[in-house]
Amino acid sequence: MMSYLILSPIFVPITAGIALLLLPDKVFCGRRGLLISVGVIAVVSALLGVLAVSGAAGSSVRLFDIAKGLSVYFNIDNLGRLFAALVTFIFVLISFYSFAYMAHEKNERRFYAFYLMTYGVLMGLSFSGNMVTMYMFYELMTLVSFPLVLHNGSREAVMAALKYLMYSFCGAYMALFGIYCLYKYTETLDFAAGGVVWNSEFPAAGNTGLMLVAVFLMIVGFGVKAGLFPMHAWLSAAHPAAPAPASAFLSGIIVKGGILAIIRTVYYCVGADFLRGTWVQTAWLTLSVITIIMGSALAYKEKLLKKRFAYSTISNLSYIMLGLALLNRTAFVGGILHIVFHAVIKTALFMFAGAVIFITGKTRVNDTAGLGRKMPKLFGAYTVAALGLIGIPPTNGLISKWYLAVGGFESGVPVFSWLGAVALLVSALLTAGYLLPISVRGFLADENNRSTSLGYKEPPLMMLVPIFILAAVTLILGIYPMPLIEFVKTLL
Repeated sequence: MMSYLILSPIFVPITAGIALLLLPDKVFCGRRGLLISVGVIAVVSALLGVLAVSGAAGSSVRLFDIAKGLSVYFNIDNLGRLFAALVTFIFVLISFYSFAYMAHEKNERRFYAFYLMTYGVLMGLSFSGNMVTMYMFYELMTLVSFPLVLHNGSREAVMAALKYLMYSFCGAYMALFGIYCLYKYTETLDFAAGGVVWNSEFPAAGNTGLMLVAVFLMIVGFGVKAGLFPMHAWLSAAHPAAPAPASAFLSGIIVKGGILAIIRTVYYCVGADFLRGTWVQTAWLTLSVITIIMGSALAYKEKLLKKRFAYSTISNLSYIMLGLALLNRTAFVGGILHIVFHAVIKTALFMFAGAVIFITGKTRVNDTAGLGRKMPKLFGAYTVAALGLIGIPPTNGLISKWYLAVGGFESGVPVFSWLGAVALLVSALLTAGYLLPISVRGFLADENNRSTSLGYKEPPLMMLVPIFILAAVTLILGIYPMPLIEFVKTLL
């Protein structure tokens, strides 16, 4: 029975989301009943997730076979535990934040329905035991998160959602071609640390060229969700259009679904040794470095607050890509650490943007001038998160960037062993340039600035407390990172 506990955090929220979408309003007794329902489901799902994450190692369940060698299969491993714990933590915080934020939005019930389904699908992605199951939930992730982007129904939101949908499907079809090749030329699609052992006993040994093309298409295809150049444009359109809770979940967690799929492909299916020193590694590193610099530069120039954070997400996701593409243990640890750290920090930043919009209705960076004097707690928490993204001690961002830079030097990859560190440094300087002015202008704006004369005040506690928690975690993981680092080292 313990193995079937894996299915609880997957299907409980999916079922609850469907019920929330289909059942009549009177069942939920208005808005208060709706919030109670979602709150209970959120807590229950989180507890089930924690129980599943703490389950016995190797606990698994194979539901049914699709074809010979293809089955819907779930399995708990350390990578799935880490991702599931991160998803659950962020999900619960955004749930409580959204209760206050969504009060001024329409169609709350629809939002919470798809939000719950997205959580369940992400848990399914975390616990997928083979490539087929992972791909199924990867596609579902796009479908159930799509309504979150178009929530307000404006033309901008609809176009952004369609862009998100088309980019995601195109990337998924590229990845699907690679899965076909893996199925044809390998013995199994089940995940195992270290990946498939490529030798003369495997049919793939005589099809190396085709397999390299297939793996590259999978990296680029899954990389669409992670905003990898040149398939990044959807991200900067989707974030500003979506409500702040959806933007926070999208940037903090959903885009990491593409990263998780790439990790499973390279490190748990194909094997890093197969790619080391090939043109695929060179191309992957090239795209990662380009995306790091491009995303930071675009964020530096952007005047819309949420869009600036969206471009920042594009850049930071390629920090992770760089660490994975170096195919080096130290860089891999840095990449996984940055998954966690970026999820915490960027969720806080989008919550901050949502709080500013909720209180003032302002959406531009320059509109935040003077607001820090009216909302010092909010801007103080933002400043901590911003320092974390820049990588200033004692915040957590420094830890992941250190491992990424050291891993690059240790990798010995020509050019990229030092170019990666240079890209990280340039990006950090640009990050300081587009994040810190918000704090400086917020606290130190001219007394005559109009914002200081308006009756703005701190956002409700339901919005403020989750941001505080995330800011605190940013500091805690920077001061005491070793438990997490030791756990990440077990993933290889």
